[in-house]
Amino acid sequence: MSSLATDLFDYPLPEHLIAQTPTEKRDASRLLVVHRATRTLEHRQFTDLPDYLRAGDCLFRNNAAVIPARLHAHRPTGGQVECLLLRPALDANQWWCLVRPGKKLPVDATFGLSGIFNATVREKTEDGLVRVAFEVADGDILSVANRIGEMPLPPYITGREQDAARAVDRERYQTVYADRAHQVASAAPTAGLHFTDELFAKIKSRDVTTADLTLHVGLGTFRPIATDTIEAHAIHREVYEIPVATQRALFTTQAPARRIAIGTTSVRTIEDFLSRHDTPLERDFLGEAGIFIYPPRPFCGIDALVTNFHQPRSTLLCLVSALLTPGSTDGIAWLKEIYAEAVAREYRFFSYGDAMLIV
Repeated sequence: MSSLATDLFDYPLPEHLIAQTPTEKRDASRLLVVHRATRTLEHRQFTDLPDYLRAGDCLFRNNAAVIPARLHAHRPTGGQVECLLLRPALDANQWWCLVRPGKKLPVDATFGLSGIFNATVREKTEDGLVRVAFEVADGDILSVANRIGEMPLPPYITGREQDAARAVDRERYQTVYADRAHQVASAAPTAGLHFTDELFAKIKSRDVTTADLTLHVGLGTFRPIATDTIEAHAIHREVYEIPVATQRALFTTQAPARRIAIGTTSVRTIEDFLSRHDTPLERDFLGEAGIFIYPPRPFCGIDALVTNFHQPRSTLLCLVSALLTPGSTDGIAWLKEIYAEAVAREYRFFSYGDAMLIV
């Protein structure tokens, strides 16, 4: 097969359709339903989702909790620093971070927040990551982030200078099923933001089950493809965890019941796991997903998907187009048609935007 040009995964998007705030209620967003068998679309509300589920279906959801990872601090000279916590390093009290302004913070440079924490740059990598050692007056740097940090919203969401907006983000840029014991995400698994406890109760009443997994969502999910071809792109890697109960659910859900992923992070986790294993393990599994899903890849374990509308030239757009027509590249053109329809009907795009259901 010839290479796929990255331009195939581009599309025009008016800036005003990039959602800057969440809907008043989580499940008040719109839902574009894509029927693959008939190649038809329906325009519904997210509260209608249970109408498309059937007894025996299992919803697989990423329960990773987002860290309020953006910290504001100062250099000894008084200059401002923004530090974004990404993941713990091997050494105690050290984290891999992104820092701004990076050029003014070489190795051994210090910054901090008086009476709260001090930080020292220990290492810098070629791709811009910075290993930072923290000294905290009370607790550790994660506890500091939970007290004073801001949610790590993607760069296309702006205007967060007001405390009221930041307070909204603290609640709404987190799924209702996020597990605080798995506070490992640098970005939200945004398809899950539409769900409410009440909606899950309605789903359960229809004999539909849920199964949790954890993918440590990194900032690579927002990184556009910069290469000319899809195949030349170096996909980001993310740690994931699948407990025994979820492994069993993957293998016991049989047609006509469906394995339905909530979000591309759940797809990435499941497809990576099933590419390695053909039976459940007798232990919780910890792995690292380095899988890049793009047409014409077939799928091992996903029958349907709840997802948001994704950025042009993104790996997530590649994944969704592959799922539209597994084993074929026809989904690329079809996805462009679907997105053109969504633009024409003024759906809201990206993290705080509306949703799609692909069945």
